[in-house]
Order: sequence, then structure tokens, then C-alpha cells
Amino acid sequence: MASYLQIENISKSYGPKVLFDHIGFNVNEGDKIALIAPNGTGKTSLMRILAGKDKSDSGGKITFLQEIRIAFLEQDYDFDPEATLLDQVLSGSTPFLKDLDDAGRFEYEHRIIRILTEFGLRPDQQMKELSGGEVKRVAITQVLAPEADFLILDEPTNHLDVDAIEYLENYLRRSRCTLFMVTHDRYFLDRVCNIVMELDHGQIYVYKGDYENYLEKRAERIANYNAETDKVRNLLRRELEWMHATPCARTGKAKYRKQAFWELKDRAEQTHAVRQLTMEALEGATRLGTKIIDCYDVGFSYSERSGGCVFGERAFFRERNGNQSREASDKWLIKDFTYKFQRYDRIGIVGRNGIGKSTFIDLLTGALEPTTGHIERGESLKIGYYHQSGIQFDERQTVLETVSNLGLLNQFLFPHDMLNNPVAKLSGGEKRRLYLLTILMQQPNLLILDEPTNDLDIVTLNILEEYLLDFKGSLIVVSHDRHFLDRVVDHLLVFCGDGLIKDFVGGYTEYRTFIKDYEAEQKKQAKLREDARSSDRFSEPRAFFRERDENRSSGAQKKRLSYKEQREFDALEAELESLNAEKADIEALLAAGTANYEEIRKASERYEALKSELDKKETRWLELSL
Repeated sequence: MASYLQIENISKSYGPKVLFDHIGFNVNEGDKIALIAPNGTGKTSLMRILAGKDKSDSGGKITFLQEIRIAFLEQDYDFDPEATLLDQVLSGSTPFLKDLDDAGRFEYEHRIIRILTEFGLRPDQQMKELSGGEVKRVAITQVLAPEADFLILDEPTNHLDVDAIEYLENYLRRSRCTLFMVTHDRYFLDRVCNIVMELDHGQIYVYKGDYENYLEKRAERIANYNAETDKVRNLLRRELEWMHATPCARTGKAKYRKQAFWELKDRAEQTHAVRQLTMEALEGATRLGTKIIDCYDVGFSYSERSGGCVFGERAFFRERNGNQSREASDKWLIKDFTYKFQRYDRIGIVGRNGIGKSTFIDLLTGALEPTTGHIERGESLKIGYYHQSGIQFDERQTVLETVSNLGLLNQFLFPHDMLNNPVAKLSGGEKRRLYLLTILMQQPNLLILDEPTNDLDIVTLNILEEYLLDFKGSLIVVSHDRHFLDRVVDHLLVFCGDGLIKDFVGGYTEYRTFIKDYEAEQKKQAKLREDARSSDRFSEPRAFFRERDENRSSGAQKKRLSYKEQREFDALEAELESLNAEKADIEALLAAGTANYEEIRKASERYEALKSELDKKETRWLELSL
């Protein structure tokens, strides 16, 4: 196996804080490496050094042993809001375009268009129209399109919905590229990577295998390290007896032995621990009454409120929700939603980017008022709301001044030597972690977490999961992290599109299994979909719940359709079959790679129109079939 990259003797510090010191490792062709470490310990700094965006403090060597192409995905993506998606990706591809002839450039543009389309985006859209998750898809397209030999990805799944995560997951699994990435998504890590690299206390440790193997081997390493520490302590005790001996006994003793004593003392004070959050570090949740939040026929549409909404113009909502143009369109984000949240509910909210999940949370908390229906909240309700973009600190304050609970700070990986650091000096992930603690300190009895896994490291996520499993209140989580949802929720509200919200009792993996089983059956019977990845992902939840509801009501008398409704129902079935067949033809055309630019543009536009038309007709079919 050919070696791609050798790293020797590199270091990075910020002021007195040492991130890593004189580390080295090797990357071989075909390796798919996941780098794991707590926030603020140097993951992003290490990746920037490898990508040539930063330099090692100690010099050292970074040697690429072959002529290979490198693509780097940073967490922050700079873009021109006025540019189209295609032009934006092309403008960021200059290093890869300079060596291409006209035929190569045409093929490269076609590849960009195909990836954007598979991500559910139109190449002729402007960047300013996109949500945060959609911008991330464009950034990933820019990294994937060159088909580089070596990919360096910093948190590639942040802000992506599950469909986009699974697309990227399948792409990287099939690709022969060499990969070095940081991710907090443990399922993604497990299904893509074959090596886990840990940055711990400034040193690198390499574990071949999956995430479970990493956990086992890491535990063994720490146990062995601590066992060695115990041996050193016993030796230190004997040396201490020598140091305390009479002056006569010490006369003429070798100086090296005294020096060795101090080295032993330093080593004896070092232990590694796997931290778990204990409830003793926190106060109990405020007592929860019988009424939590009751929703009655709740509906919300921005178009119904433009000009007269208490929060002002539609542009405000685009800014508030990450410039999500879909949420600012004239369709209903929530429609006829009735639900009573119960004590100790543990609910996950799932759905694609821009479908209205954050707006739904704003309705529950009272930040927005519904267009139709009403919401009642319990008198004893105390909400702790972790926003996606809610960090507001006085960055001149210290960590301890921001959160005064020492036990909580220690359990969430803020050691004593960090407590007097000003917030301004924390990394982005450390600020996220501190912001989370300010929410937990409020002792809420309803905890709402909107995308809590973004920018949090795996170590912190494990601690947070343990806390949530013991939380004595109600929990609502908006997340695309499959592992996180499987661990902490037992019920889902699935956003299907056009305002439809359906409930599913079970975890996220159970839900996706049902969806995939339904897809397989539909493919077998209709033979209209070539594979699950090219199916209309946005209508999958609707189709599943339609079948589930039909099964639940089997044996019960179905509502009798009028003559006109029956004719409409029959016509819809024929139209849906025809539209799905046309959609499959377009997908085959886009995947073939033989169409010219104009054909691809027209096919992409028709594809988006088809998805919208299918969504509406399936919704009407569902209404008539109930």
C-alpha cells in the first residue's frame, strides 16, 4: 500500500495553550481516517496544517510522497450571494480547472450539475436563496466535483439533513479516495472510516477498525496507562523515603537520582479518566405539571402574515431561519397540527432542511404566533431552549463568570486551568459547549434542543446523552444525528412537507427501516424507481405514513367517496404512475453523462417541477384515501 502523506514533528500552540507537540503519523493510500478529540484541542488546526492553510510552530515535515490532488472542506464556506450555484462552484475550482481543455471543462461542469441535482439543488439558483444546510451542500459539491485523490473534511455532516448525509455517506464509501476528516456523526464515522485517530493530551493514537473497536482499545490504553501510573507512584514512594533520609545518608548521592525523583513525581500525578456526567453536578429540573404544551389545529404560513406579522417583514424570518427561502414561500409550513405533549415525552423532530422545523419550535416557545389554531402552555412550564444560533455571551467574562457551577463545568470538560480564561479565547466548539451549560443551569422542565450536535465533539455528545437519559423532564430534539436520536428519543414527529406532520412511535433507525422496507416493496411492484437514492426522498415519509394509517384502519369502514371524488382518485393514481415514470427517465438522463449543458439545464428544471407536482398530487391522493 502506497504512502500518501508523512507528518513528522509538527506542533501548534496558542499563547500558553499547547494543542499538540512534536506529533507525527502516516497516511496510506485508501485510508479513511476519522480524527476524534474534544473541542478546542487542535483538530481544526491540524487539518489546516495538512491542507497547507496554516504552519506548524516547530517546523517539522509534511511530505506528500506522490503527485496527488487535495480538496479541503472547511467549516466556514465563503460565497458570493449573487452567484448561481454552478458559477459559485466553478469560481472555487480554479486550481482544478487550469489544466483542463474544453472537453475536460465540459465534463467537469456536467459533474457539478449532476451532484447539485442529486443534492436536490438547481444549478441556476442564486446562493442568496439557500438555507444554511443547502449552502453546505454546495460546499460539499465543490469538494467532490474534482474527484481529488485526498479529501480533508472538517465536520462534513454539520447542518445537513439525513438525506444529504446518507448521499455523502454512500459517495465516500464507494469512492477510492483517501480521506482524513473530523466528524461528530458516529453512524457516519462507522460506515465510512476504517481508522480512528485520537488526539489526546497533545499526542496521536491510531486505532484500526470501527468506532466500537476504538472505544474498546481506548479504554484498554487508558487502563494500562493508569496501571503504569500506579507502579510509578509505588516507585515514587520509595524514592520519597530516600529524599527524606538523613542528610548524612544523602551526602554524595548522585544528582541524576534527584532529577529522576522530580520526573517520577510529574509522571505520578498524571492520570487519564473517561468522564461521565453525574446528576449530582446539576440541580434537579423544575417540577413539571400535568399540562405541557397543547396544540389545537395549529397552522402557519409566512405568506398569510406578510405585512401584518408582529415580527415584521418576511426578510426577518429569512434571516432568523438561516435565509431559508422555502420557509418564506407561500405554502404552509405547518397545517392542521393537533397534539398534546405529555410529561416525560422524549420526542425527536425530523425532516429535510428548510421544511419548517425551527419555525415549529418558535411556535411552541411563543416566539411566533400561529396563523390558525391555538397553543396552550402549562402554568408550571419552564422551557430551556438551545438555539442553533443562540450564542450570546459577554466575551470579556471568564468561563467561571458565565457558568458558576464548578461541578457542571468539570463534567463538561472545562478543567480548572480554563475557568479564568475569557470566553473570547474559547474555540467555536467550546463556546457551543458553554452555551449548552447556560441552558442546563436554568433547571428547565422542558428542554428543547435545536440541532445540538452541530459543532459539538463526540466526547461532549456522549456526556450530553448520559445527562439526557437521566433528565427528569420533557425533551424535544431537532436533529439529523441518527446515533443521537436513537439514544435519547422514543417518539418522532416527522415533517413530510406542505405542512403535514406525522407521528411515529420508535427511534430513528426503526423509522428509516420502515421507510426503506416500503421503498423496496414499491420498487418491486411498480418497477419505477431505479434505487433508493434516486427516489423522491421528500415524499418518502408521506408514503410510509399513508400505508401505515391504511393498515391501522383495516377492517374499519372507509369514508365513501362521491362520484366526482372517485373519478379524481382514479385519475390521480394514473397521473402518479406517469409522473414517477417521467422522473425515473430524467434521473437516468442526468446519471448517464451524455447530455449537453442545455439538455441538463432543462432536465434539472423539469425535475424540480416534477417533485413539486408529485408532492401535491400525493397529498391529495392521501386526503382522498383516508
